[in-house]
Amino acid sequence: MEVFTASQVKANILYQSFICKEKQPMTLTELRYIVTLAQEQHFGRAADRCHVSQPTLSIAVKKLEQELEVELFERSKNSVRTTPTGEKVVAQAQRVLEQTSAISDIASAGRDQLNTPLHVGAIFTIGPYLYPHFIPKLQELSPQMPLVVEEGYTASLRKRLRNGELDVIIVALPFTEPDVVTQPLYTESFVTLLPSNHPLTKKKSVSPADLDGENVLLMGEGHCFRDQVLEAMPNINQQQEDTGIRTHTEGSSLETLRHMVATGLGVSILPMSAALGSSSYEGTLVTRPFSGVKPSRTAALAWRASFPRHKAIDALRNAIQKSPLRNIEMA
Repeated sequence: MEVFTASQVKANILYQSFICKEKQPMTLTELRYIVTLAQEQHFGRAADRCHVSQPTLSIAVKKLEQELEVELFERSKNSVRTTPTGEKVVAQAQRVLEQTSAISDIASAGRDQLNTPLHVGAIFTIGPYLYPHFIPKLQELSPQMPLVVEEGYTASLRKRLRNGELDVIIVALPFTEPDVVTQPLYTESFVTLLPSNHPLTKKKSVSPADLDGENVLLMGEGHCFRDQVLEAMPNINQQQEDTGIRTHTEGSSLETLRHMVATGLGVSILPMSAALGSSSYEGTLVTRPFSGVKPSRTAALAWRASFPRHKAIDALRNAIQKSPLRNIEMA
């Protein structure tokens, strides 16, 4: 049995006391909290995203500030913003979280690439119309791979991809992000959505000029599909007549626009994949293709270059390419 002298015991007690007084190292959880808070600029929303209570997140952020001996955020009654130093700390924390995610990805790659969950995100104007087509096919091709899907704006999906919260996202091109690989999937035309009694239904196809003076209902701000439509047809809603009743309401989803057109509030423009859903409005809504050079968009997969589960990406791509969606008319 090892014997210690009184002086050795005293020295050990002093050392342990010193260790207890040392600052605890920052944790990945704390880094995730400050990154999320910087993105949301609101304690409540950040806490919701982190699945913790607001006091828990607030205390953790304050504790980290005390450890670093610097204020990371400016707090006011209605908003939270990063300080100049906080902005630099958050940027570094983001890089740490990305590298941590890469470590997890590498470890996952050491296991069966098709036996762990694949987290897939898609923009709002693609997800509802693509998921029902390719998910059954993916389950058929890779029945052992769990699938977790969600929808969001391009900006939020971009952040979640960078954070490692999503493995792959489905977006519309152009899409660029450092250290992210993109691969086109398909290109689809846009079509005009009309009430069945609209004069333009007498035409087999319409031109952008035919929509002059029409109340064209668009997606709300933040949706990339809205930007794509306005880029392809910049004169939309610029030459409306001032007679009658017009609405400036903007839809939060393509389904909202479909309902609005069905009630006679105007006309709209949909991607071809979404137009397939008009069957429930048979007799109420009509779609017409565009003549000449058709406006269109290209959907693509995007994933981190460091993501090691290449077989999972291949399985997803094959499922999409073999899904019934490929049978619709593409541009």
